Formats: sequence, structure tokens, C-alpha cells
Amino acid sequence: MLFNATKLSCVRQDRILFTDVDIQLSAGDILQIAGRNGAGKSSLLRILAGLSEPSEGALRFQGVDLTKCHDDYAANLCFIGHLSGVQGQLTALENLQFWRACWQLKPADDWQLLATLGLAGLEDIPCQHLSAGQQRRVSLARLWLTPARIWILDEPFTALDQSAIGQLQSHFQQHCANGGAIILTTHQPLPMLAAQLRQLELEYRW
Repeated sequence: MLFNATKLSCVRQDRILFTDVDIQLSAGDILQIAGRNGAGKSSLLRILAGLSEPSEGALRFQGVDLTKCHDDYAANLCFIGHLSGVQGQLTALENLQFWRACWQLKPADDWQLLATLGLAGLEDIPCQHLSAGQQRRVSLARLWLTPARIWILDEPFTALDQSAIGQLQSHFQQHCANGGAIILTTHQPLPMLAAQLRQLELEYRW
């Protein structure tokens, strides 16, 4: 088992978003967090990514409490939230080079990667001048770079066209086949991932 969470609860501004949430994530798993807007999906993802503290409950990475292995967990995690994480004043190519430096990855053909993601000819344009869909592709390029085994993604298909959605689902399959695992939220149907997909639905609480 890569990761598990037990009895997670979250209270925000005196409102209980969810209680007693249990999650088990093994290599090859894809877990979709579902529920109505306001049910706490994004809050749960931030807790699972170690960016927020749960009101109650515990998280473990490879059987070790997260409070005792936070650095090891962070090195094995790629989190992409609602905000793209793209530096708007940098070009697409410069953003990829920045992420490589952060992860201490060797240089590679980032021109080819951007072309693969449908960004050929846009490599040297500051990202703030790209469309929302193009910026999303730059953001998701991290998933082709990162060595992390666990991906936590909040609405990764936002602003993507059908071709890019299919490409991303195919990449999800490859990641899981290589021993990775994914937790995500999405309103997008995931027919390519049906065999691996599990769903956890959060009940909306007033």
C-alpha cells in the first residue's frame, strides 16, 4: 500500500464538511473524489497532499505516519490544484526548466514534450499570453516530468479539448502501469480508466 488515511474529518468555519473518511491507495489505483460543489472535495485533496491539517484522523505513507515522513512523502507527490502553478511571466519552456531544477532532474528534450502536448510554436511565449487551455497543458506537463508515484489532481481536465483529455487519460494509464497511483476530482467522464477507477463520494452537509 502506498498511502492510507483513516477517520479523516474536516471542519471549516464551524461547518462540518466530512467525517470518518477512510482511503487506501495502492500502486495502480485511480481514486475519484466525487460530490456536489461545497461537499469538501478540494479540502480533502489539500489534506491528502499534506497542505492542510484534518480536524481529526491520520495519514500514512507506506505505513508511516505522515508527521514522521513528510519529506519522503513530498518527494513522492505531485499536487496540481485549481491554480495552475504556472509562472505567467515565464515561457512554457522556462516553466519546464524551472520544474526540472526543482526536482533536480537531468535536462531533456522539453521542446519535444511541449510539441507532444500540442504547444509547438508556443514554447517562447510568456504563459500569461496563452489561452486557458494552453496554460493548463503547460501546467500538466509536470506529469510527464515528475518522478513522483502519487498524483493528487484537482479538476485536471479543466479547459482541455477532447484530444487533450484523451491524451491525459492515456498518460494516467501509463503512470498506473508503472506502479503509480492517482487521486483526482473531475466532472469529466473517464471511460478509458473504468477498469482501474474507484470512487469516493462526499455527502453534502448543510
